[in-house]
This record gives sequence, structure tokens and C-alpha cells, in this order.
Amino acid sequence: MQADVIVVGLGAMGSAAAWQLARRGARVLGIDRYAPPHDQGSSHGLTRVTREAVGEGEAYAPLVRRSHAIWRELEAELGPDQEGPLMARTGVLVIGPAGSDTAFVARTRAVAQAFGVPHEALAAADLRRRWPQFRIDDGEAGCFEPGGGVVYPERCIAAQLAMARRAGAQLHTDEPVHAIEREGGAFRVQTALGTHHAVQVLVTAGAWLPGLAAAVVDNGLPWARELRVLRQVLHWLAPRPGHEAAFEPGRCPTFIVTRGERYEDTFYGMPRVDGSGGVKVGTEQFEHDTTPEAVAREVTDAETTELFERLVRPRLPGLSGQALRGSACLYTMAADGRFRIGETEPGLTWVSACSGHGFKHSAALGEALAERLLEGRSAIDLSPFAA
Repeated sequence: MQADVIVVGLGAMGSAAAWQLARRGARVLGIDRYAPPHDQGSSHGLTRVTREAVGEGEAYAPLVRRSHAIWRELEAELGPDQEGPLMARTGVLVIGPAGSDTAFVARTRAVAQAFGVPHEALAAADLRRRWPQFRIDDGEAGCFEPGGGVVYPERCIAAQLAMARRAGAQLHTDEPVHAIEREGGAFRVQTALGTHHAVQVLVTAGAWLPGLAAAVVDNGLPWARELRVLRQVLHWLAPRPGHEAAFEPGRCPTFIVTRGERYEDTFYGMPRVDGSGGVKVGTEQFEHDTTPEAVAREVTDAETTELFERLVRPRLPGLSGQALRGSACLYTMAADGRFRIGETEPGLTWVSACSGHGFKHSAALGEALAERLLEGRSAIDLSPFAA
């Protein structure tokens, strides 16, 4: 096929970019090694946290704000064709040590103030009164963003791909890409099933990007060689009998709880909004690398017990250690946690390093990438992520 743009990888960012490119009139071919939405990469797990007051840095706030608007627009366009809402406003509560100007709660509050995000600063007594299902220490504080909540990644990807098809994009699934080569004024993309041509190629292959870059770029891609692929584990815990109502939306917000700056002391969770019956909780690990081919897909009982005993039970006594389900996903991490956007040559753009917090930004990033590829610039400044 001859296209204007080939998008390699149709997860969070690729599905968004394919739709945004197609709706602007570009001839788009999207290619994925699986059939998205799928559970082999980073964009699954029923829910993802979303909030405008992004403690990871001010550069992300315009992306998440625009993403919220895009998902609402997309819900309206799809109407009865969608499986369910793409986003739910549960509120997001960040809990952590009080009194530090650099702690995560303080950074979250600073971004909220800088961008006019509605929020509440709460002392320990306020937290105990509002959300008695949490155990709160006297030296803790919180920041509550009522407009935050969750997005449903599988639904978002499916919706964007459906809209891409509606706008004329061709989508090839179960088709791994093996090579990307310059051919005159265009590119030839070789897959397991055939050869395709395009003026531009956008690679949004997530955890497969480092390997693809090493295979198709002379001397590799320097910043891609520095990326790490990490296995992260998600658990859906059953409430203890009689405590189910305490974890329903409206009674329980989406939450991030930390005792300090160490990732080992932090966990996050969502109320019962995904139909599983459980409260989804997770933490992060940055010690053990993996690959998409070698990652352990199964979640063990020992992993659930370790998280529950170390972090969850001391904070949420209304939850049990019974896992209703578990899932492993992949982070593709840059050392500084930022996204990476760069070209290896004109027309060949590589986008990676969601760094564990990319989904809430993905709709706007897809739009900005489409603008950049077709118009040479984007409404949202992408320079903080230049590779």
C-alpha cells in the first residue's frame, strides 16, 4: 500500500495518532503485531489514573487537559456505538507527608495552582473525616482534584481505531514490522506479510521500539538504547465483607498514597469502576528489566500478598488480600521519566518512553504528533520531549 503516513504500533499513542492523521485527510496505514486493544504491552488493565494536576511536571498539564477534552468529544461522536464511557470522574486524592516543598503532594498542588486546576488542600483531620476508609497519620496531608479520575484504556484505543477506520485509515493487525528503509523520497516498511510504502513513518511501538530501532537504524538509536522495559503488576482486591460500599465511586476516589519519595513506599488504586468487583491497586518497580518476549505474564499469589501486607493493609483495612484478578503490563522508561520524540532522518519519527504515565496524555499527544507531521508544528509545545 502507498500511504502518506504509516503508524507502527497502535496502542495508546499510535491509535490516537492514526485517528488524528486520518481525520485531517491523510492517507494512513496503521500496523500492529497484535490486534489492539490487547494485553501484551502497556495499554491495558481496564483503568488508568488521569489527573490535570500532574505531579511529574508542568510540561504535561496541557497534554492531559487536552486529552480529557478529546475523550469527551470522542464519546459524543461515537454515541451509542461505544461500549461505555471513555473516562469517569471519580476525583483523585494524593496523600503523603506534609511540610515538604518538594514532596509529591506539594508538587501536585503547585501544578494545580499554576494551571488553575480546581483542587483542595487537606490536612490529616480533613482526610480522616472525608475518607474514613483510609488510615491517615498525623503528619500527612492531601491534595484532592475533583475533576480527575480514570480512563478506560481498552475502550479509548478501540474508539480511536474505530474513528480512524471511519475517516479512511487502513489498519493491519497481527502483522509484525521487520524493517523500515529509505526508498527514494519515501520509506519502505517490510512486515511479516508484505511491503508498504509511505512518505512518512511514525513509530509508536512501545516496549518493542528499542528492538525495532536497533534492527532498522544504523548504529541503533542512541536514546532508544537507554530505554528500559520494566514489568509492572496490577491486582484487583476484594473488599472485606460489609466494606463494599466504602469503595464505590462517590464514596472512594482514585488515590495515590506515598510515605515519601521512594517508589517502594508508594501505591495507587481506583474504586470499583471497572466491573471486576475489586479495587484495583498497584505499585511500581524499577530494579528488574525485561523484554516483551521474556516478561512473565502471570501474577503470582506471592506478589499479591507482598503488596497487600507491605502497603495496602496498613492503609486500607477494608480491603482483603484476596485477588479477584491480576495482570502484568510493561513500562518503557527513560531515565528522567520523560517522553521522547525524535527523528532519525526527515520523515521517520520515533515516539517512546511513556515512562509509566503516558496514557492520560496520549490522546493529546496523538493530536500534536498529527499536527507536527502534517503542518510542521503543533498547538501544544512538544519541545520538552525532544530526543
